[in-house]
Amino acid sequence: MRRALVTGGAGGIGAAVCRRLAHDGFQVVIHYNGSVEAARALSAELQQATGREHPAIRADLTDRAQVEDLFLAAGPVDVLVNNAGIAQQKLFTDLTEEDWRFMFAVDVDGVFRCCQCALPHMIREKAGVIVNIASMWGQTGASCEVHYSAAKAAVIGLTRALAKELGPSGIRVNCVSPGVIDTKMNAPLGPGTMEALREETPLCRIGTPEDVAEAVAFLAGEGARFITGQVLGVNGGFVD
Repeated sequence: MRRALVTGGAGGIGAAVCRRLAHDGFQVVIHYNGSVEAARALSAELQQATGREHPAIRADLTDRAQVEDLFLAAGPVDVLVNNAGIAQQKLFTDLTEEDWRFMFAVDVDGVFRCCQCALPHMIREKAGVIVNIASMWGQTGASCEVHYSAAKAAVIGLTRALAKELGPSGIRVNCVSPGVIDTKMNAPLGPGTMEALREETPLCRIGTPEDVAEAVAFLAGEGARFITGQVLGVNGGFVD
């Protein structure tokens, strides 16, 4: 049975990805950090739905030792979905050194660490898939989210470069770049801002976590076997 590890798998986009991959026959390893109750509930839900165990494992992705322990506990991973991330709205002139470093520690360094830990097995097998979750703001930039935009741009650059490096080993690396999605991460924007963003979206709606999960499942599957180094926008036409 193929195994997929989804970081930040306990809520929002991560949980939708876990459900979709479990439906596709993967054993899903649900990574979480603070959301222990949600992770355990999702693990039980997936086991009930599929009859297979889908473990939930805690790790702080800013800590290299904990990431290594996560992969030891998970076992060999065939598909890695780097979904865990944080966001923050703040004027650039108000950003602190700590704000900047913590954003990159989670959103970029966490991806780096997880990729490094997943790759030994994939390289031995000459097969594997990595799907990184970025953001359309990493492509266009967002006012009052400079550090978030910069971090997601870094994830896109990492994806494209790593795909070239790992292609000869039969490993595909792609990126899903969501637009405005109905998640807790976007809740601080408020209903007025969300409505304005909905109106700016050509499809005239806010995306769902399931919309993103469908894109991840496609890139993880055999239908995408000749696709690597790409950024797949799931943004309702907001960004070309």
